[in-house]
Amino acid sequence: MSGNRRPTWLLAAAALLSGGLLLAPTAVAMPLADPVLALPFATGQQTYSAGVHSDNGQSGVKNAIDFSPSDGVARSAAEGTVRIQRCAGGDWVTVDHAGGWRTGYYHLEDIQVRDGQSVSAGTPLGRTGNALPCGGSSSGAHVHFTLWQLGAAPSADWSGLSYADVSTKVAAEVGVPVDGKVLGAWRFRAGAQQYSGRAERVGDGFSVSLPGRFQV
Repeated sequence: MSGNRRPTWLLAAAALLSGGLLLAPTAVAMPLADPVLALPFATGQQTYSAGVHSDNGQSGVKNAIDFSPSDGVARSAAEGTVRIQRCAGGDWVTVDHAGGWRTGYYHLEDIQVRDGQSVSAGTPLGRTGNALPCGGSSSGAHVHFTLWQLGAAPSADWSGLSYADVSTKVAAEVGVPVDGKVLGAWRFRAGAQQYSGRAERVGDGFSVSLPGRFQV
């Protein structure tokens, strides 16, 4: 999927009843530019990635990718504002960016940021881990990195939503495929199956099959 999804609550249809005729002009949505994102961890180290997959790893838009950097620290992929999502089992981190983009960082332990905090690209958010504050599953410490597009004025509060809802209903509404997106110096491609794909170094085309480990 090459285009970006717009949430349905942002689309409006205007209707005018005139002379017994219902006029419903169709709005043409302008394509959104891809966000400028860094890798969600520091460069200069090895990382393992399980590959591109959907939020639940089973079905739906493939808007997520897992990373296990050697230093175990997850960082914001771009400048933005932290939105802490709270569940009975603890908290998880999302960051809202310009243009209505939101990135997510699930499974983090020792979260180092607070709700409403302004962060820069590279700001530490917490340690990669296996935390399951809203449910889900995890095997081996990592950050489950997710991409969404909320529109021009992001305000979505997902606190209290189960991970099952975030990974299905929310993903279907505002999830954006990772396929073709550039993070730092790497472009990521989805494979035909869940948890697959490849990482391509933009500068020289060097490619790593995923799941796999590579130096960034």
